[in-house]
Amino acid sequence: MTIRNRILPLALAGTLAVFAAPATAADYVQASGALSFASEYQGETFVGLFPDFQATLSFDPAAPQDAKLDVTIPLASADTKNGDRDGTLKTAEFFNVAKFATARYTASGFRSAGGDQYVADGTLELRGVKKPVSLAITWTPGERPVLQGKATVKRLDFGVGAGDWGDVSIIPNDVAVSTRVTFKPAP
Repeated sequence: MTIRNRILPLALAGTLAVFAAPATAADYVQASGALSFASEYQGETFVGLFPDFQATLSFDPAAPQDAKLDVTIPLASADTKNGDRDGTLKTAEFFNVAKFATARYTASGFRSAGGDQYVADGTLELRGVKKPVSLAITWTPGERPVLQGKATVKRLDFGVGAGDWGDVSIIPNDVAVSTRVTFKPAP
């Protein structure tokens, strides 16, 4: 076999390897965003925000199973536009910010739900308790991609509002959580 006959198969193999290489996830940091929660108190709906949350993401739509999402939530930043309620949320009966300053949501791998829809089966750590929470995601690609997500968190699973506040006729167990994050490439 001549050198030329040996080089050509190697060159073709190298070219094919490039096309068969696995997709590489892009790493992102939060450029802007909103993280909100909604519940009721004695039948009255209220909405709160966590304005100081931070999210990072590693994601490639061609390989959603390799995605990594990490969200850090400073609990003392909870803002429902009601000073009394915001003060109560910081107490030991609710978020207990003196002992547990932050909550954290992490997910490794998304499941495709068709099109730009995904599900992140992640873990929420809140008040020192870790429980699975699924986040339904809509992904809008682009130079500044956008992740929109919705989840339901069962507050009593984390001891939020337990004791006298555990009565679900006063405050429902299900808390609706939603987010919209615009990302930019990580430096």
